[in-house]
Amino acid sequence: MTAIPATPLLDTVDTPADLRRLAPGQLRQLADELRAEMISAVGQTGGHLGSGLGVVELTTAIHYVFNTPEDRLVWDVGHQAYPHKILTGRRSRIRTLRQGGGLSGFTKRSESEYDPFGTAHSSTSISAALGFAVANKLAGKPGKAIAVIGDGAMSAGMAYEAMNNAEAAGNRLIVILNDNDMSIAPPVGGLSGYLARLVSSRPFLELRELAKKLSRRLPRPLHQAAKKTDEFARGMAMGGTLFEELGFYYVGPIDGHNLDQLIPVLENVRDAAEGPCLVHVVTQKGKGYAPAEAAADKYHGVQKFDVITGEQVKSAGGPPSYTNVFAQALMAEAQTDPTVCAITAAMPSGTGLDKFAKAFPDRLFDVGIAEQHAVTFAAGLAAQGMRPFCAIYSTFLQRAYDQVVHDVAIQNLPVRFAIDRAGLVGADGATHAGSFDVTYLASLPNLVVMAAADEAELVHMVHTAAAHDSGPIAFRYPRGNGVGVALPTVPEVLPIGKGRVVREGSKVAILSLGTRLAEALKAADQLDARGLSTTVADLRFVKPLDDDLIRRLIATHEVVITIEEGAIGGLGAHVLTMASDEGLTDTGLKIRTMRLPDVFQDHDSPEKQYDQAGLNAPHIVDTVLKALRHNSAGVQEARA
Repeated sequence: MTAIPATPLLDTVDTPADLRRLAPGQLRQLADELRAEMISAVGQTGGHLGSGLGVVELTTAIHYVFNTPEDRLVWDVGHQAYPHKILTGRRSRIRTLRQGGGLSGFTKRSESEYDPFGTAHSSTSISAALGFAVANKLAGKPGKAIAVIGDGAMSAGMAYEAMNNAEAAGNRLIVILNDNDMSIAPPVGGLSGYLARLVSSRPFLELRELAKKLSRRLPRPLHQAAKKTDEFARGMAMGGTLFEELGFYYVGPIDGHNLDQLIPVLENVRDAAEGPCLVHVVTQKGKGYAPAEAAADKYHGVQKFDVITGEQVKSAGGPPSYTNVFAQALMAEAQTDPTVCAITAAMPSGTGLDKFAKAFPDRLFDVGIAEQHAVTFAAGLAAQGMRPFCAIYSTFLQRAYDQVVHDVAIQNLPVRFAIDRAGLVGADGATHAGSFDVTYLASLPNLVVMAAADEAELVHMVHTAAAHDSGPIAFRYPRGNGVGVALPTVPEVLPIGKGRVVREGSKVAILSLGTRLAEALKAADQLDARGLSTTVADLRFVKPLDDDLIRRLIATHEVVITIEEGAIGGLGAHVLTMASDEGLTDTGLKIRTMRLPDVFQDHDSPEKQYDQAGLNAPHIVDTVLKALRHNSAGVQEARA
């Protein structure tokens, strides 16, 4: 008789409360099922795979030991939180991950009570968890706060700033350092796991506290010597001296895939009476899925893939990506100019600079997740005669705004900012959208700000930036492929602050900045078909503006539309300010500005996002027609 297979344990777990009803011996099976469910889901949706696979056991252990959501769990970056989502009531929706209307690829407060803090940028978890812990302390609440931070995120100064203040939280704060690159710890073995359990146990901590009290009664030199002996002994056995100096009780390293080690250590630090604890776990990215284990970099973020073979769905062919065009153009500049160098903040492949590194290894600097340092480092290079290109995603450059202002713009240093992922970015949603760079950069004196309308324009802008030595200059370009225009064999140095007319008309003028140019040209076709002769201009620059071109178009057209892939305060605001300053609006001029709406847009395909934002050709046409109808009514009222 064939045995009836047991119900999968994962089917019995909807929330962590269900998980905590399982026996410890059942957790291994649950973790295996959780890993399989995550692989199956991401195979259908795409997304971040390797990092989530690496924390399956850790996620299981945390929710088993701690009383979430009363105990607050904060995941740094958040792209490793897919197993967390499955265990916290969202399994039924996990195959909507990163899809329009579906689950976010990161933790999100509005999505679940188990996401107490939204995290999608790096190195924020300890600061946030410290806030939760101190708030509980002030309110007299017993809840813990747990921050899970990867070793890559520890390269950012913010993590250490938080740790330096963590003593205020007392024993309510627990930091779990997820070391998945073996960059900190030696190989983990049975001895280190035993030591971790020993030094985190209540008897050891109570004995240590008693010894500390006794040592305080000793003369000061002997007391200091005893304190250092304790730190040195544990540092020799386990490492962690740096964390001890920052006020943490260090435990580890332990095997992050061994539940028999994880559970008792987490229980010990949960119940510890001392101050903040740091638990150092070592994990493997892609754990449990052979293709991801073999190529952790390729399986960090994936397209949809075949779960059996691991083969990812190849994207359709077509024009090269803007990122690749930038990388090739920069390499061409570096070939003839030894002062050209490049800086990235932990995103060499994302910015295309991995190619630059292969060609010019001595001139590529990956500073880690440290955008503030990247910008000021670039400023120092520029001040010493180099031509640095600081390639940072728009959303991450926000983290270094003070350095852009103080260390670059005020000193008028010729740092070149290559701003990738400008505009809306699709599945990564609001946290990664490049919505604000034009607004926050074009407001600064001395800065030149360009936006590429297509990949050929991007090549010209890289060349223009390389030749621009009189001050800082920035150029922005979107995620994804270009529009298929031919790339120039000989790039041009663009005249600073000068746009171009790509289509001449007489009644309507569309002033475009960036890659909405293609939609502007489609709209011009539709307007011409209605008898509305339309000019389309690619302004290229928002700072400085092409005042002469704008002045001419305002004087010769009945309606002027500005359109951009950025938030309010960008091109439209600058054009309106210029027109107001010069009295050009006193003649009944019809200007309408089109930009991203004043909301944080949720994840979806970029095409749908721009449609929701009202920045496609039909929206341009509708804006023009409404302006004309409004103006016609105004003229009739005036005549009456």
